[in-house]
Amino acid sequence: MPVPFYWHVMCRTYQLVFCAASYLLRWRAPIMTQGIGSFWDLPDLIRRAKLQRGLLVTDSTIMKLSLVESLIRELKKQGNQLVIYKDVLPNPTIEMVEEANALYKESKCNYIIAIGGGSVMDCAKLIGVRQARPRTPLSCMHGLFRVVWPLPPLIAVPTTAGTGSECTIAAVVSDHTKNEKFAIMDPFLVPSYCILDPALTVTLPKFLTATTGMDALTHVVEAYTNIFHYRSVDKAALRAMELIAKYLARAYKDGSNMEAREKMLEASYLAGLSFTRAGVGYVHAAAHAVGGLYDVPHGYANAVILPHVLEMYGDAAHKSLARLAEAANIAGANNAEKAANFIAWVREMNTQMQIPTTLGACEPAWAVREKDIPFLVKNAIAEANPLYPVPVIFGEEEMTEVFRRIM
Repeated sequence: MPVPFYWHVMCRTYQLVFCAASYLLRWRAPIMTQGIGSFWDLPDLIRRAKLQRGLLVTDSTIMKLSLVESLIRELKKQGNQLVIYKDVLPNPTIEMVEEANALYKESKCNYIIAIGGGSVMDCAKLIGVRQARPRTPLSCMHGLFRVVWPLPPLIAVPTTAGTGSECTIAAVVSDHTKNEKFAIMDPFLVPSYCILDPALTVTLPKFLTATTGMDALTHVVEAYTNIFHYRSVDKAALRAMELIAKYLARAYKDGSNMEAREKMLEASYLAGLSFTRAGVGYVHAAAHAVGGLYDVPHGYANAVILPHVLEMYGDAAHKSLARLAEAANIAGANNAEKAANFIAWVREMNTQMQIPTTLGACEPAWAVREKDIPFLVKNAIAEANPLYPVPVIFGEEEMTEVFRRIM
């Protein structure tokens, strides 16, 4: 059944009002340090910011590296202490955030450092949310503008190139009591500082290089194909598209290629800036739905879902996809052909990086089950409508087709 006309009008009206109101918001980016070896500027940054006792949020993989011990030693020299929370897992949960927040409070910390991928940075942001709104549970804060108050100083150090969480207004958390994954979005969630050091990404496994890179691509594509365009967003998105097209395959084939790693970090950052202002779409909504129910890695879900949603948008997305194709140096005689070639290129990138066409092909536990589709559709639509200014508004029928395509 097609989307009812009244619902279509309501969604577009909501989006138009939000677009107009967005010009009144204070959009900011973190203070950024970048370049090979820039991680070691961190102690001086902390000293200059007069921060005293920090909570380092990370995961078990990062803890195996010598850089954490070295950082602790450097900070001790200047009288600064770090408390470590190292139990972040992919797709952070409310329980995980509460555990880390308790450590933050008990240790009387006054700032947070996040060293890791998107899950680590999201967890760190959410600890800050619990400090800003201690009486409001995270389960009551999904959606826009619920944070209200500033977070403690947050320094984000990404070790993957894809999520862009080091510069975005969003943090995503899983609620296992409801089998759902939801986003909290507020300008206060933008970190105070970020450090982009490509040397931290060279040991990233191929699977993570591929899926986080496709996550960055999805951010670019959804931001640019959405119906409202902003000059700064378009400039950032097209530059990110150019970098991803040129360097993602190189980073995947040779993880030690420092130029490729550096450019992918830049692309991830620019993509994050793009979707922070322009929003995402049904690819992310569907990815969050399967992530909440099956614990599917976010970048992997985006990569599998992206070409299907772009096809279903049809000619409504042709012009935007054609511009992205041009940025990626993908040829075509007209907009429709460029758009088709761009979608084919997305599929080819997945194939080159051994990302399958269905979720369950990589891990059976991630497969979409027929009995779960109504639940997945409900959650995806609840996230996307009426907020995301997508080129085509999907209803239950269209979202059902998305999930059936990736079974």
